Amino acid sequence: MKVVIPELKNSIVEESIKSFPSIEFFSAKDINFAAKLVAENQADSMISGLDYSSRDVLLAYKNNIPLASPFFSSCFICKKGDKFLTIADGGVNKLPTKEQLYTIIEDTAKTHEKYFGTTPIIALLSYSTKGSGGKNPDLEKYHFCLDQIHRNHPDWLIDGEMQLDAAINPTVATKKIPNSPVAGRANILITPDLNSGNILYKSLEHLGGWTIAGPIIQGFIRPLADLSRGSSIEDTILTIDVIKKLHERK
Repeated sequence: MKVVIPELKNSIVEESIKSFPSIEFFSAKDINFAAKLVAENQADSMISGLDYSSRDVLLAYKNNIPLASPFFSSCFICKKGDKFLTIADGGVNKLPTKEQLYTIIEDTAKTHEKYFGTTPIIALLSYSTKGSGGKNPDLEKYHFCLDQIHRNHPDWLIDGEMQLDAAINPTVATKKIPNSPVAGRANILITPDLNSGNILYKSLEHLGGWTIAGPIIQGFIRPLADLSRGSSIEDTILTIDVIKKLHERK
């Protein structure tokens, strides 16, 4: 496997790549040239972001690499001890349409399946649980996505809308949404917008002590990543590991 990292001389990258002797890492003069190498099959993947803004990295991907999905999006692989979660979209889509949200859910579940090898158990997060908060446009998008996922991926477990505590805490789940196949055991958390997704993953990282891979950029012909400029060595190692497995299990 060949991975281009424009910031190859960054000290965090230099330390992180020591964990992957089987991968060939190489640099490029800038992020646009690096993205072109991916598009031209001279690299299997690209990881960037430690020294570049997310806007610049995403534009390099968008302007140079073909899409495999109708839209591109991001997810975060979050690990703490033997606990893991996948969160989307906290890195790309500000206010996704119902069609964009469906693609976010579908591509995130596929990323999760490939990396963890476990069945997606998807919670659609909200301030509301099954109508308790009244009507709003975000919930209508969720209802559209629920129907589409049930139709196109009947083996996946998905439910919502539901509050975060109902999604991941079995005790709360039995009180708020007792008949849900997802509540209390979700391994994928979908947020309605970029604001909530970004705040959620950074809360896990900086308040909860979780290691975060990504954002993993989904929807392109190759697995890509846009590291946060605050990523640690542990985050970077996990990100490389995710990219490696997505490449191997494509």
